[in-house]
Amino acid sequence: MFAVGINSNEKDFLEAFKRPKAILLGYLGQYLIKPLLGFIFGLAAVSLFQLPTPIGAGIMLVSCVSGAQLSNYATFLTDPALAPLSIVMTSLSTATAVLVTPMLSLLLIGKKLPVDVRGMVSSILQVVIAPIAAGLLLNKLFPKLSNAIRPFLPVLSVLDTACCVGAPLALNINSVMSPFGATILLLVTMFHLSAFFSGYFLTGSVFRNAPDAKALQRTLSYETGMQSSLLALALATKFFQDPLVGIPPAISTVVMSLMGFTLVMIWSNGKEQSI
Repeated sequence: MFAVGINSNEKDFLEAFKRPKAILLGYLGQYLIKPLLGFIFGLAAVSLFQLPTPIGAGIMLVSCVSGAQLSNYATFLTDPALAPLSIVMTSLSTATAVLVTPMLSLLLIGKKLPVDVRGMVSSILQVVIAPIAAGLLLNKLFPKLSNAIRPFLPVLSVLDTACCVGAPLALNINSVMSPFGATILLLVTMFHLSAFFSGYFLTGSVFRNAPDAKALQRTLSYETGMQSSLLALALATKFFQDPLVGIPPAISTVVMSLMGFTLVMIWSNGKEQSI
């Protein structure tokens, strides 16, 4: 997020708010399309694959949480001009998750989950707002210093991203290696794949005539396919007695990150070839 801030300016974020249609579409992707997909795959896990009911609940829980900050960095890597728009969409879904996530969990799973409002606001401030503001200020007040450190930020950001992906996997390796692991991996992968595709093609149909239609499609694809699986894991651990509920969020944390940054590589290479 600091890398995003140092490569942006305040005008970029003001421009992002001038695209309410895109912001609304991103919100619908997070809290309408994704929960519907989560319900379908959660139901399939129990009815078609004969997995325990808590596994289906875990998949549904993943679909109820807000967008992931990693989607902002993925957008920054492929379409830097739209990174502020992605940040606005993720921040909005995160800020309203304190109301929407418990409602969706009650609707899909049948259990109302209390969400830590203070903790979520603190997370937004620490993970998104503070580092972006620091980057913006440094870029504006000390441009020479910003130019000096800018070349090192991509490598540091990749290392940071690797830690974000690897740490949850290491912490939850026993759950991931459970007897149901392979089947859950397949279902979670298909859930995220469907979410990425849904965001991409829905945006293409809505913004087909926009000059930056392809960039918007990539941005909304990240926004729909990547969510805060760590929040889902925390909720599963704290509010569900059955530990099986936490397995899909643990796998999702890794799967959605790997899939998102695989798309970054594919789309970045595609852009270079077209140039």
